[in-house]
This record gives sequence, structure tokens and C-alpha cells, in this order.
Amino acid sequence: MKTTTDHPVAPSRKGLMRILFATRYSLFGLRHAWKQEAAFRQEIILCVLLLPVVLMANVSGLERAMLFGTAVLVIIVELLNSALEAVVDRIGLEFHPLSGSAKDMGSAAVLVSLLLMAGVWLCILL
Repeated sequence: MKTTTDHPVAPSRKGLMRILFATRYSLFGLRHAWKQEAAFRQEIILCVLLLPVVLMANVSGLERAMLFGTAVLVIIVELLNSALEAVVDRIGLEFHPLSGSAKDMGSAAVLVSLLLMAGVWLCILL
């Protein structure tokens, strides 16, 4: 879990320093997702296993981009879902219908992105 020392408050950062600190925070997020989120690890491993297929497939550049892009989209949606779940859990761990709905919709977004990926891959490779 991040501490407040991980994120120094510096609203006056501009230009290259802002970009460097934003990159640092993004890397913190990726590291946290890798350590704490099993689904994120599974999806990263899936992408790593499928990357050779993307590189070796006899497809056009656009189709290759679609194969790669849908795999990356799954990772993006998983990161957003994990962030949503963290915020909901931060608010409170007791059951609330809205909290449950928010988590369910985040999970549904991951499912839809996986179905999109599967559909694109099937259409292009079969």
C-alpha cells in the first residue's frame, strides 16, 4: 500500500519535471497492480503468451494493431477496475448496494473487454 511519502505534493511542477513525476506515479501503480491484483498478473501473462502470435501471424499491419490493441485494452480496463475497487473499499468494507453495483460494473467492463479481445482474435485469425 502506498504511503503519503510516495506522493509528494508539488502543484508547481511543470514541463519535464511534471512528466517525470507522472511517469513515476504510473510506475508505482503498475507495480502495485502486479503485487496486489491476481487478475492483472494473469492478464499480463496472457498478453506475454499471445505476443508471439501477434508477431508471427500472417496478417496486415492494421490487423496486427487490432490484435495487440485489444490485448492492451484488457490491461487498461483491469487497471481501471482495480482502481475503482480500491476507492470503493477505501470508503468502507461494509456491504452497500451501490458499492456492490460499482464493483460489479467494473468487473463487467473487464468481461466485455475480454469478449471483445476474443472476438477480434477469432475474426482475424480464423
